[in-house]
Amino acid sequence: MQSFGEMQSMATNIFSAYASVAASMMLYRSMVNDIIPEPVKSFFYSTFNRFFKSFFDRFFGKLSTHMTVVVDEQNGFTRNQIYDAAETYLRTMINPDAERLKANKSSKQKNISLSMEKDQQVVDSYKGFQLKWQFILVEPDGDKGKFQAERRYFELTFEKQNRDIVLNDYLPFVLAKAKEIKENERAVKLYTRDCPFNNDDEDGGGNGGGYWGCVNLDHPVTFDKLAMDPNMKRAIIEDLDRFVRRKDYYRKVGKAWKRGYLLYGPPGTGKSSLIAAMANYLKFDVYDLELTSLYSNSELRRILLCTNNKSILVIEDIDCSAQMHDRERDTQSDHGDSSYTKLTLSGLLNFIDGLWSTCGDERIIIFTTNHKDKLDPALLRPGRMDMHIHMGYCTPAGFDVLASNYLGINDDHRLVPEIKRLIREVEISPAELAEHLMRSEDADLALEGVIDLLKQKEEEKNEMLDDEKMSDDVKENNESDEGVDQGKKRKSGKIMRDLTKFRRRPNRGIGKRKML
Repeated sequence: MQSFGEMQSMATNIFSAYASVAASMMLYRSMVNDIIPEPVKSFFYSTFNRFFKSFFDRFFGKLSTHMTVVVDEQNGFTRNQIYDAAETYLRTMINPDAERLKANKSSKQKNISLSMEKDQQVVDSYKGFQLKWQFILVEPDGDKGKFQAERRYFELTFEKQNRDIVLNDYLPFVLAKAKEIKENERAVKLYTRDCPFNNDDEDGGGNGGGYWGCVNLDHPVTFDKLAMDPNMKRAIIEDLDRFVRRKDYYRKVGKAWKRGYLLYGPPGTGKSSLIAAMANYLKFDVYDLELTSLYSNSELRRILLCTNNKSILVIEDIDCSAQMHDRERDTQSDHGDSSYTKLTLSGLLNFIDGLWSTCGDERIIIFTTNHKDKLDPALLRPGRMDMHIHMGYCTPAGFDVLASNYLGINDDHRLVPEIKRLIREVEISPAELAEHLMRSEDADLALEGVIDLLKQKEEEKNEMLDDEKMSDDVKENNESDEGVDQGKKRKSGKIMRDLTKFRRRPNRGIGKRKML
């Protein structure tokens, strides 16, 4: 048995050796931190951590209850859609207390977007269980890495018992949510055949093989800012919502998934603004088609087939398109008259609700006109123009919207009741009122100018009514004078006829006396 002195000496030797090893480890650690680059250290730490964790779990008989799914950035030579969706979705799930984030913004984006930094983790919850996302970035190192790209991927970790839910429900949910986020962030495009360039880099093309060029539609109008009847506004929004959610219904009833709107009314009543509000509400691109620039039905089909789904096709002032009035004009062009084209109403109708109407989904067709009565009845029937929207003159409710938009006032202002009274009496477009409301930032001055305008229109209306009444009176007097003259003529004619009869009548009494 060892003596107490020997045990004390052994303990001293052990502590000395431990101190020596600890000092050596500290020295090696400082040397490693100074010499080995940080990316290499991160790679080794993560690799050895996984290796030793797996080794000890197997050695001590402890099996992992978690599963990790690797979502790589590339899927062969193409991008992995799940990776792009996860990158978009996780931007909305980043912890606000995170210490490091990446900020991104392209020239097409309106807002700055934040994304995960290397090795950052995000915890998400779905149907009562938690999932952990981690962003991994492997940077190439050394001479061999000069010709290699960075490798980016996400690791999604969850409990094994939830495997089927994650693969069948959660990942499709992430894909759908990312699509919704992109749709909300995407800028609405305005396409035209006259645009000299294409500005559609975000969508990877889509310019219709050169038939269409586009710019961003940065029109700020929304339904809240439209100066139109609130009930009509509500009806339009409900109709749009019903249209976009009824894809399966349209297939069930055997109809093309499209909707037609006819906007008609005087100039300046907000037809173009309504189209922009519809595009902003639905996030649909707008295709502005000028029919007078087309020369044949085949050209019309080509350019319409190059339009995207989820879009609005707009044909403004369709009553001004001369070739749309006559469906037989193509036959006249064959007789040598070069002023006529082969574009016919039949060709347009065939694309609206004929066989060609099925070439595309979720499309809206809008016609505008100032004169509905000039349109061919074939354009107006249901199935082509499903909803007819009359854009009339400004109403008191519409003026409330204009006053709030331009002056930031409500109907409590002392001049508003007088303006509303005059608006009920005269016809004035929202565009005219808006132009006068913009003339001064002082609400009193601007509203006084509006009152002067409305009173001037009221005087013009009264003068017009007086002129019409006077013309009616003159016409009535002329008609009465003509009646008197005709009565005199009839009376004198009767007298002359009686005298003639009297002269021709034989005097029987005188004849009898001569005979006696």
